Amino acid sequence: MAVRAQFENSNEVGVFSTLTNSYALVAIGASENFYSVFEAELQDVIPICRTTIAGTRIVGRLTTGLPDEVKIQRIEERLSALGNVIVANDHIALVHPDLERETEEIIADVLGVEVFRQTVADNVLVGSYMALSNQGGLVHPKTSIQDQDELSSLLQVPLVAGSVNRGSAVIGGGMVVNDWLAVTGLDTTATELSVVESVFRLGEGQGPSNINTTMKDTMVESFY
Repeated sequence: MAVRAQFENSNEVGVFSTLTNSYALVAIGASENFYSVFEAELQDVIPICRTTIAGTRIVGRLTTGLPDEVKIQRIEERLSALGNVIVANDHIALVHPDLERETEEIIADVLGVEVFRQTVADNVLVGSYMALSNQGGLVHPKTSIQDQDELSSLLQVPLVAGSVNRGSAVIGGGMVVNDWLAVTGLDTTATELSVVESVFRLGEGQGPSNINTTMKDTMVESFY
């Protein structure tokens, strides 16, 4: 399913959280309602960790990952907002074209993915302008059909150009998604939400016990 939330009056939920099939990271803050949205959907399914990264609350912009098994690696990288410069699922990561070669190798090793240097609608911040799961992807609304086709062929998942938060092109900053849940900003319209549910296949009975990953045996069946 897809649900809406706010973090202290901000619709940029992707700035303050990271969601994977294995865990969720949520910023520490006064926004109890924000945390409760994740808890309502994920409690007893995957761990939800309230945390800061480098002393800040923008955990979604400073981290990236969607691995089946949790690994943590700190990267020494000039482009330190990893969530803005990397977008990944369980198989492939798209990264900023100017990322250090060593960083690229670490991403491939830690996340267990193939890494490709790409842009989205001519933007180098691939993590800001795209949201990706193993089921599909949402990209910057001005992404050309040709670029959508090329990226879709590379990723082997369907892609749709769209927006969140009433027309915002900053997809990665405005939402988080895994293989069965998306959380978007409170300003996201019903039309935008329906596009999210469609491209990420969230309305097709997807749930932890239906995800074809090594995690499914450890997921709690009481999710339903």
